[in-house]
Amino acid sequence: MKYIEKLQYITHEILDLSHIEQVQLACEAGAKWIQYRCLSKNEEELLNDINVIAEICDDWGTTLIVTNHIYLNGKADIQGFHIEDSNADSIALRKLVGDDITLGGSANNVEEVIRLTEQGFDYVCLGPFSAGATNTNSLNILGIDGYLNSINQLKDLNINIPVLAAGGIKIYDVEPLMQTGIFGIAVSESIYSADDFIQAYQDFYEAVKI
Repeated sequence: MKYIEKLQYITHEILDLSHIEQVQLACEAGAKWIQYRCLSKNEEELLNDINVIAEICDDWGTTLIVTNHIYLNGKADIQGFHIEDSNADSIALRKLVGDDITLGGSANNVEEVIRLTEQGFDYVCLGPFSAGATNTNSLNILGIDGYLNSINQLKDLNINIPVLAAGGIKIYDVEPLMQTGIFGIAVSESIYSADDFIQAYQDFYEAVKI
């Protein structure tokens, strides 16, 4: 089983901090897992970002995951990809990248978690947790009860894939979420929008360890 970090920071397109600046701050705060999520740039721009980010991550011993853009495999020092489309041909994607690359996927329910597990994914971000999450569209909001029920169902089915909560999570949500049996947390806005990015990351890290 591949290494999966319990606290995953996802970069975001914001005015105040570039993706590179977010990665630098997160790594300074102790981040061991970065998901570079940029859906607005072309291949050249993405690679310009990723090459710099990969150097930062390498300096800090941090795993670099790229959201979607799986065609970049082999073109930069990327350890894995996170596929947001739960309907993607996951088996074909695994064949494309090989066994050594980490593959994560997004899911909104237990059935999608099971499918991604069966198709060779290494971890799943299950969400959204709250209505405050970005890009929720028409997805079902899970809340604490949704995670508790999902984790219990997966245990009953002996599904052991690491499942992380994602989508609109605040620092005060972490303890009750971890008590559901969830593996970890993926966070973006609650860290990058904080007055002190580094302190916010470290607060989440301490909360996830509980």
